[in-house]
Amino acid sequence: MQTQGPNYESPSEIKMYAMCGAHAVGMSTACEAVAARHMGMKIVGISCISNMASGVLEQPLNHLEVQETANRIQSTFEQLISGIVKEI
Repeated sequence: MQTQGPNYESPSEIKMYAMCGAHAVGMSTACEAVAARHMGMKIVGISCISNMASGVLEQPLNHLEVQETANRIQSTFEQLISGIVKEI
């Protein structure tokens, strides 16, 4: 599901998105992909899901968790992107 962000969704919004068939929520990948295709580019979308949605876990949302996840996967993500760029 694409949202405008930057904000956390409410538990009610997450329930609604799930009813619509969403399994993940993002703020940029989808709109960037649409814009790139509109300009004639071939694209691949890659995102890091950095936290569980509001209401999924008992713990409250915490931006520190998002930052920690991004920092933890940074090297792996960079290797993934570098490998893809080498192939194209």
